[in-house]
Amino acid sequence: MTTAVGAPGSARRYLHSLWLLSARDLRVRYATSALGYLWSVLDPLVMSLIYWFVFTQIFQRTVGEQPYILFLITALLPWVWFNSAVTDFTRAFNKDARLVRSTAIPRTIWVNRIVLSKGIEFLFSLPVLVLFAVLGGATVGWGLLWFPLGVLLMAILLVGLGLIVAPLCVLFADLERTTRLVLRALFYASPIIYGVADLPSGFSWLAVCNPLAGIFTLFRAGFFPGQWDGAAVISSAVISVVLLGAGLLLFRRLERPLLKEL
Repeated sequence: MTTAVGAPGSARRYLHSLWLLSARDLRVRYATSALGYLWSVLDPLVMSLIYWFVFTQIFQRTVGEQPYILFLITALLPWVWFNSAVTDFTRAFNKDARLVRSTAIPRTIWVNRIVLSKGIEFLFSLPVLVLFAVLGGATVGWGLLWFPLGVLLMAILLVGLGLIVAPLCVLFADLERTTRLVLRALFYASPIIYGVADLPSGFSWLAVCNPLAGIFTLFRAGFFPGQWDGAAVISSAVISVVLLGAGLLLFRRLERPLLKEL
């Protein structure tokens, strides 16, 4: 995760605090829920089953690959990580305003803790992916080695977006609702229920402009090598790193106005 500290001791304190805050988020989430851990898998699982039923039992599916349920899950699991993290960014500072004002820890931690806690929930949900890969008789290839890179790029992308979205939502309250609308549109603009290879030639630019396209490609490569798109992956890496740099610069400029607003 990104830190704003240089000394080894300060970095260790930052990482320790990051872990404590992320662990607290997970404890609160699971302690107040009767189903606890199951919520990490129920949301993407139910969504996958709904889309699988609609596109295989009701309508004739012309996109994606077999087994289609696995095709859906390989993108829906990281989508849930992305969607839930960005949604939480919109209230990252308002939720703990008093603590944000009083803490001496670099305030990037309030973004990074969301990325880490949601990322851990994503990792907790991976047994569902393994289960459907086994049940569906999926063939696993060397492309599975790209999976960790997908996790890394998603984390970089989310930190960059968080450093932009979180302070702006404090300064401009309407951005919280706007972000939710953008996420709804982004779901259908991302290769989740379809693949990058299914995009018509006139819309191939979506795979290059949307960083999620390349990230989902990395998650799918081990099971569906035909979905590989090198241009989308390279574009995702570039956009994620650029957003991280832009986020760091913007956060530094907005930190003082942010604290005044809180």
